[in-house]
Amino acid sequence: MKNAGRVVALVFEGIKDKIVPGISTQDVADMCEDIIRSNGAYPTFLHYYDYPGAVCVSVNDEIVHGIPNKKRILKDGDIVSIDVGATLNGYIGDACRTYPVGICTENALRLVKVTEESFWEGVKYARPGAHLGDISHAIQAYCESHGYSMVREYTGHGVGASLHEDPYIPNYGPAGSGPVLKEGMCLAIEPMVCEGHFAVRVLKDGWTAKTRDGKLSSHYENSIVITKDGYEILTKI
Repeated sequence: MKNAGRVVALVFEGIKDKIVPGISTQDVADMCEDIIRSNGAYPTFLHYYDYPGAVCVSVNDEIVHGIPNKKRILKDGDIVSIDVGATLNGYIGDACRTYPVGICTENALRLVKVTEESFWEGVKYARPGAHLGDISHAIQAYCESHGYSMVREYTGHGVGASLHEDPYIPNYGPAGSGPVLKEGMCLAIEPMVCEGHFAVRVLKDGWTAKTRDGKLSSHYENSIVITKDGYEILTKI
C-alpha cells in the first residue's frame, strides 16, 4: 500500500507546476498516466465500471468523476480537482488534490484551503478505539463553520486490494457513530466541499457529478493506515 501510495504522491509532485491556463483536462490525465505507468503501476480508475479516463479531472462546479476531454481547456481562475488511483502489485493508492489555475478569486482559494484543512481536522481522530464518525463529524464541523456544505451522495471508503472497500466514510454525521477504528485499517478519507448547497446532479455522461446550484466544489483526499498509536499517510512523499 505504501508503494502504491508513493506512486500517487509522485503524480501530484510531477504535475503541480503544470496545471496552467491553456492545457486541456485530457492533457492533465495524460501527464498523470505517464507518471503512473513510468513507475510500474496501472491507473486504477481506467475502465473501472467502464470509466473512460486514467484519472478524474473535475473543474469548478464539478464535484467528482469529471471525464478528461481534449476540448475542455483550463482557463485563468478555474479550480481543478485531480483524483488519482494507482495499482501496484495488487494494491491501490487513492488521493485527490484541488489546484487553482492561474489567478483565482479569494473565494475560490479559501474554499480549496478549507477543504484541505478539514482533512487534517478529521484525521486528528484517526486512531485505534475512535469511531469512524469522529472523523466525519470533525470534517463537517470545520467546513460548516466556514459557511460551506458537505456532499452527501459521495463518500470516502476503505481501500486496499480493491478500490472501494468497507467501510464507507461520509464527510458528515454525529461523533461517536460508525465502526470502531482498529490498527491496520486502510481508509481513503476525502472531504468534498461545496461553496453553496450540497445538492448534486449527474450529467448525461453518467459520471460527472456537479453542484446543482453551479457553485464551486473542492476535493482533497489521502489514503491512510491506522497505526498502533494514530495514523500514517500513504499517499504523501
